[in-house]
Amino acid sequence: MGIGLGVVFVVLGLILTLRVVEFDISFVDDVALGWILLIVGVLSIILVLVMNSQRSRTRHVEERRYDGR
Repeated sequence: MGIGLGVVFVVLGLILTLRVVEFDISFVDDVALGWILLIVGVLSIILVLVMNSQRSRTRHVEERRYDGR
């Protein structure tokens, strides 16, 4: 999941939570689904940012050994 997918989940969650669009599905509550998508989107954005910050702090050391030829 990238940051783009997190943003999409946040936008969809806000649309459903604020009742901009209402769906007539009997077994799904629009507001509850909106909150779930909003929380998943925020968590995915936080997770991507944490993983990218950890990746940028790592160092790679290359060690080369030559035999005496």
